[in-house]
Amino acid sequence: MTPFAAITGYASRRLLSTDIQRIKQVPLPSRRERLGHTIEGRRAVLEALRARAPVDRIYLMESSDRGPQINEILERAAELTIEVVFESRRNIERRAQTRRHQGVIARAQDPVYTDFDELLGSATKPERSGLIVVLDGIEDPHNLGAIARTADAAGSDGLVIAERRAVGITPGAISASAGALEHVSVARVVNLSRAIDKMRDSGLWIVGLDSDATQLHTDVDLQVPIALVVGSEGSGISRLVKEKCDFVVCLPMAGAVESLNASVAVGIVLYEAVRQRSGGGVPGQR
Repeated sequence: MTPFAAITGYASRRLLSTDIQRIKQVPLPSRRERLGHTIEGRRAVLEALRARAPVDRIYLMESSDRGPQINEILERAAELTIEVVFESRRNIERRAQTRRHQGVIARAQDPVYTDFDELLGSATKPERSGLIVVLDGIEDPHNLGAIARTADAAGSDGLVIAERRAVGITPGAISASAGALEHVSVARVVNLSRAIDKMRDSGLWIVGLDSDATQLHTDVDLQVPIALVVGSEGSGISRLVKEKCDFVVCLPMAGAVESLNASVAVGIVLYEAVRQRSGGGVPGQR
């Protein structure tokens, strides 16, 4: 059985007719290359191709079942003249940097971050009611990815993260975002407090999300341009950042646990903003 035999149907015929792809086995990369930037998982790789992200090569497990996502990955790779290499499960596992590769790995160039001033300028255009998510000390790549996925779905302008003591765009974060990080603007700043000052000066209201707050998220007007600040699950929002917030809100907690996962909490507040901006208004003010 050849490596190509596992992929049958339209996608295989397309590849053979265009002769763009070279179906082959290649040696495992050096350790230096293996530690390079990768995009892993079917959805994540597909979204990267849809966004025309700079992908150098795609590795596909030779025993992968054909399906709509695999077909589209192969078709888009052919259109973009990206080489596809079919490999054994063992080699794919050795190349992978996460456990969520699903038999598909794209070797990509280093992630490109959005300039903070560009992100802020886009969020504060006259016709927009800006919605930026600020991550204060989030170190878990799965949290970053999940927040990015929800932010994209809710129509957020983008994310702001710190350069130090915070996770960046990693293979794990991209995988957890299901490819959303290929579409969401992410700006890295040296000083988060100064960035918040600049957002406020540009007309955004700063809303902090903290379990110790006494005001519920539904009591605040989220129809105005806002920057939603969320801290790490361990220590929450830092003291200096919290002092810069115009409002600090919490979620109603009726059970035994004291708080929710950061990405879940952000999702709840973002969709309250969506509800209010869709005509629902602030409860109690209608």
